[in-house]
Amino acid sequence: MLNNQQKQDFQQQGYVVLSELFSHQQINTLKAAALKIVDDFDPESTRSIFSTETESNTNRDDYFLSSDDKVRCFFEEDAFSSSGELQQAKALSINKIGHALHVLSPEFAAFSQSKTIAKIAEDLGVVSPEIRQSMYIFKQPKIGGVIRWHQDASYFFTAPQSVVTFWFAIEDATIENGCLQVDKQGADFVLKEQFKRYADDQTELLTLENIDWPTQDRALPLEVKAGSLVVFNGALPHFSAANRSNKSRHAFTLHITSAEAKYDEHNWLRAAPVRIHS
Repeated sequence: MLNNQQKQDFQQQGYVVLSELFSHQQINTLKAAALKIVDDFDPESTRSIFSTETESNTNRDDYFLSSDDKVRCFFEEDAFSSSGELQQAKALSINKIGHALHVLSPEFAAFSQSKTIAKIAEDLGVVSPEIRQSMYIFKQPKIGGVIRWHQDASYFFTAPQSVVTFWFAIEDATIENGCLQVDKQGADFVLKEQFKRYADDQTELLTLENIDWPTQDRALPLEVKAGSLVVFNGALPHFSAANRSNKSRHAFTLHITSAEAKYDEHNWLRAAPVRIHS
């Protein structure tokens, strides 16, 4: 599936971009499925907000922690007024859908468990790949929030480190609408943090290495067209800026680990993984 240059780029950079790998029909099927989930979602059922500022400090709420085997919607931080009312249409207020789309949604399951995804994971060195989590991210116009510098291995801790992130552009991602940005020197960046969930469901973001996140001059924006795939290793620092433009930036993500690596008992996500085969 991947050529030698692409494999080399992944090893040397910590990421590889596969431009416009998927057809408009494939990504539009996912987009339509996500919008249907939002359309069916009752906004009065929860006020759960997804914010990396909350995540970086103390505890996630029960709605989040129990979502690993469900399909749930989370609001943008700026979706509500000071009085608690939505400030725009429901469809323009959702931050993301998580975290079991790859299991419970027929459209997302068929896409996520395809031979193509499995083969790419295997080509990048993931032995016996297993999907741990899926998310559909909206990055809404005007209110799409900042996602701080982080490493995905902090949230999917395995020994040895094995998590690889698949980031699919459902819409064009540009610097204006908050595209993914990676550390251009981050291929060998050490793991800075570990997000731990304990038996009583208390959580903690534990500092493993007292080092600074990359400076802004090391941030490399990955502007990609709809249908493109960015794959990066779990240690690669990355972030996205706020979206203050008039255009959304939809993306779908999968986190895949190796069945041969030991999955840490303190990882927040405890649902059974889905093994995929090429």
